[in-house]
Amino acid sequence: MASSHSSSPVPHPSSGGNDGMFRKDRDPSSRHPRPIRSLPDVCPKEPMGEVSRGLCEGPSVVVDQHRWTVYNSKVNLPAALNDPRLAKRESDFFTKTWGLEFAETEVMPSFYLPSITKEHFAPYLQETAQRERIHERCKNICPNKDELDAVSSITNHHGNIFMKPDFALDDPATFNAVLPWSHFNSAGGKTSRDVVSSRLLQEKLSHYLDVVEVSIARQISLRSEAFFHAMSSQHELQDRLTQTTRSVAVLRGRTAAIERVMCEGPLRALRQALTRSNCVRLHNKLKLMAAVHQTQPTVQLLLSTSEFVGALELIATTKEVLQQELQGIHSFRHLGSQLCELEKLIDKMMVEDFSMYSRSDLSRSLDEEGQVMEKDRLESLVFGLLRQRKLDFLDIYSDEMILAAKSIVTQCVVDSVSRIEEIDPDVVTKLADRMRLMTFPQWFQLLKSVFENFILFLKRIKATLSVVRNVVLEALDSNQKSRLLELERAEAGAQAQAPGTPLSQGEAELAYLTHEGLFISDALNEGGQEQSSVVGPRQSQLRLDGCGSDSASGTTESSSSREHTFQPGGGASISEDMMPSDLELGRVANNIQELLYTASDVSHDRCVKVLMARAKDGSLERLSSAEFVCLSQAVEGFVRDTEELCCRRSVSLRGALQSQANRFVNRFHEERKTKLSLLLDNERWKQAEVPAEFQDLVNSIADGRITLPERKPQGTEERKPSDYLRIDGQKYAVVGTVLILIRIFLEYCQCVNDIPSIATDMLTRLSDLLKHFNSRSCQLVLGAGALQVVGLKTITTKNLALASRCLQLVVHYIPVIRAHFETKLTPKQYSVLRHFDHITKDYNDHIAEISSKLVAIMDSLFEKVLAKYEVKAPMPSACFRNVCKQMAKMHEALYELLPEEQAQMLFLRINASFKMHLKRQLARLGVHHDGGPQHGLVTVDVAFYTENVQALRTLEKLDLNMAEIWEQKR
Repeated sequence: MASSHSSSPVPHPSSGGNDGMFRKDRDPSSRHPRPIRSLPDVCPKEPMGEVSRGLCEGPSVVVDQHRWTVYNSKVNLPAALNDPRLAKRESDFFTKTWGLEFAETEVMPSFYLPSITKEHFAPYLQETAQRERIHERCKNICPNKDELDAVSSITNHHGNIFMKPDFALDDPATFNAVLPWSHFNSAGGKTSRDVVSSRLLQEKLSHYLDVVEVSIARQISLRSEAFFHAMSSQHELQDRLTQTTRSVAVLRGRTAAIERVMCEGPLRALRQALTRSNCVRLHNKLKLMAAVHQTQPTVQLLLSTSEFVGALELIATTKEVLQQELQGIHSFRHLGSQLCELEKLIDKMMVEDFSMYSRSDLSRSLDEEGQVMEKDRLESLVFGLLRQRKLDFLDIYSDEMILAAKSIVTQCVVDSVSRIEEIDPDVVTKLADRMRLMTFPQWFQLLKSVFENFILFLKRIKATLSVVRNVVLEALDSNQKSRLLELERAEAGAQAQAPGTPLSQGEAELAYLTHEGLFISDALNEGGQEQSSVVGPRQSQLRLDGCGSDSASGTTESSSSREHTFQPGGGASISEDMMPSDLELGRVANNIQELLYTASDVSHDRCVKVLMARAKDGSLERLSSAEFVCLSQAVEGFVRDTEELCCRRSVSLRGALQSQANRFVNRFHEERKTKLSLLLDNERWKQAEVPAEFQDLVNSIADGRITLPERKPQGTEERKPSDYLRIDGQKYAVVGTVLILIRIFLEYCQCVNDIPSIATDMLTRLSDLLKHFNSRSCQLVLGAGALQVVGLKTITTKNLALASRCLQLVVHYIPVIRAHFETKLTPKQYSVLRHFDHITKDYNDHIAEISSKLVAIMDSLFEKVLAKYEVKAPMPSACFRNVCKQMAKMHEALYELLPEEQAQMLFLRINASFKMHLKRQLARLGVHHDGGPQHGLVTVDVAFYTENVQALRTLEKLDLNMAEIWEQKR
């Protein structure tokens, strides 16, 4: 097995670890057996002695994690013995050779190694062929290496014996090694051959002795002068050494005298000074231990007065002293853990105290003066919580704030219900049911009370959060100042480390004198630093004693504890290390602002609850316009106040109001649309008198006041109504429905003034109302629907003209309405104004249809009358008399309704229709413009027609152009 191990060494992976390359050992003889070592620990402890050196030499999982070690072995004895793939255990397992073939494994060929053939070495063989031939030739010339090795081994062997320091031929072992007599002393005795060889060897050795003696004599003769010179120098050196020894003895005597006379006293004084310094240190240490011993009673005393910051500072200072100045004191071994438990208890106490403070602050009466309750207590609590990194204390305040907001609404409802005798709290238990039983003035008064209380509530929260924010900003500013001071101290320390002035020669000689393991210079420095070493513990003791001496000083200490202090060594105190970072303090400041936003949102949400509880049965939809406007103004005022107070635009209350406004708009529109429909269905389309208040209404619109005028008190002088509505110098004959319509769209405009958020909805509803008036009036007048609805006998020309004039009045006010709504819309909402353009077009088309209807009435009359026209005496003919009579009736019906320009345009169209029918009848009768008798008769009738038409008022200058009745000759 040993031979097999040496013949087939196991390949080991390279140091690369995972490259897949295997390399053999260089030489089996070069291996050095290593001692058996225990496995290394994954996390080795501090090395101790030989065992640690053995552990350190072994492979480490941490250090050698990127290098192949024995732990990377894939085949081990337990794995090979417990191979589940083998049906039975191998019989030669303990006898076969360890190596690559020990375990049956298949090594897959590497995909990264190319296939090497003889052709790959051809270029190399060609390059080295010439050098190989030169090497073979030189090898034949030079002696054999084995012969040289044999000679050198013998030489080296004997040379090593001769060079030993204990070389002596008297030693039998040495003699036998130099002179190999062993083969002459064989067991068979000496033969003649051996005797001859012994004699030859003696002669050879005698020859060597002679050669050595001759060589020594020759060397002595060559170096005799140097030899005798060395001998003489040796004698002189011995004389000088003797003299030097005497001088050293004298010097030592003098030095001993100096030490006895000059050094023993000063050294004794230094020893006593060092002893005194140690005693002072021990005394200070004992006083410090006494002060530390009083820590727990002092902390309990501070906690009894709720001085959490002072207690925490005392605990931090005590921990610092335990870690630095009293480290290793056996009697204080449990004090650190006790202080940690005490600190955890203080954390819980601070959280509970802050919760109690928040609850009492938010639940106290809103009528109390003073926005912040116990400001010093709040500042102390906030600073203590920040110091302990309890940065979630704002969540506690938020929860208490939500509960307080609920209680505010509940208290307001209870107070309001208690003043209303009609509501029995025992019968109606739910707050929402109580609010729905209130009248609108009572409920509105309750809502305003809720608004006022929430404004006071938000002011109180803002004042409290301002105090918290100031504490956070103060801590942040203190952190920045401490960093600047630390940088300054670091720079000063760097400057202090600069090399000082060199010592004088006497001080340098004194520094080498030692006393009990200390340099005298160190002892002097310690003596000089004695005062400063006493100050540090004394300051700590004063701090500790100051905390326990008087509990009344806790307030001052808690306020002064916010200022960060530094240790004399230049390091920051423990309180600094425990304070949150600037980033964390910045987050707390942002959370404070977010908490104020949350307070605003909570207030709005509770008001929404009040609003929706009232609106559940639809009572808000049934409000009058004035009542809803009051509600909207109150809500908008509350929203504005909260936005100014909290700098937060809350949308919940506005959204709820907008939802109710949409329902109000729907009801508002449906009421007025129904009212307008009833008025139209009962309208008889006769000219109505215009009351003075409606004339004043249109006058205010002309002055730019698109609002409903205030009701004048009764008892004022009553003015008589007029027949026409005068607008911009024009007279409008109108029906009563149009007067009501003007007031209705002014109500729409007034709602938009009071509630700007519903401008788009109101515009859409007003457009629908105007469309409804146009379509319904068209059905009743042009469609003759008034015959069945109202019971009119016929639709007269006066009815048509009156309807046309009413439509013109509405068209006159559409641009005014459009301009008013445009001021209430944002530029993105201007697209809805296109509804007015469509409405104006529809109204103008309706007016044109009415005009065409009037012309059509006369046109049918002309066609009927002129169909019977005959050109014969007497003149003027009865047909033309009838036409002039009908023209006079038409003028009489339209004169007082239509303005002069419209009347002229209408009669021009009627005249054109008359000329067309007359021209057609004359062509049928064969009457031509030839100056004949029939032409003369027709001329008389035409002159009669022209005279009668131009005799009508406002038609005197009307150009009838009757020459067009005659066909032009071709």
